[in-house]
Amino acid sequence: MLNLQSLHHIAIICSDYQKSKAFYTEVMGFRVINEQFRKERNSYKLDLSLCDQYLIELFSFPDPPARPTRPEATGLRHIAFAVANVEASIQLLKDKGIAAEPIRIDELTGRKFTFFQDPDGLPIELYEQ
Repeated sequence: MLNLQSLHHIAIICSDYQKSKAFYTEVMGFRVINEQFRKERNSYKLDLSLCDQYLIELFSFPDPPARPTRPEATGLRHIAFAVANVEASIQLLKDKGIAAEPIRIDELTGRKFTFFQDPDGLPIELYEQ
């Protein structure tokens, strides 16, 4: 068995670097740890943290292929973040022009959750704690 200690990071490839950088920093509230342009790859690499924890590595590459799957397909389904209040979070998203799905109730926990998408259609879940 592997001796895993924690999740290190989530790597995301975006199609529009400036749009995704603004989304993850201004909408989602991530803080930039490090940003670099890798000339040899014509690619940006942006390291982002949330609550002082390194979580997302955002990449730009020239002409990346589109995400071919929906959340219920094989592979990574979505990323999820805990929030104190789903309704308030949905309103903040709405104020920024971002639509969220109707609130659902987790059958096992009774907690509220919803989904919305990043600029490239990556499903993101907000789960009420």
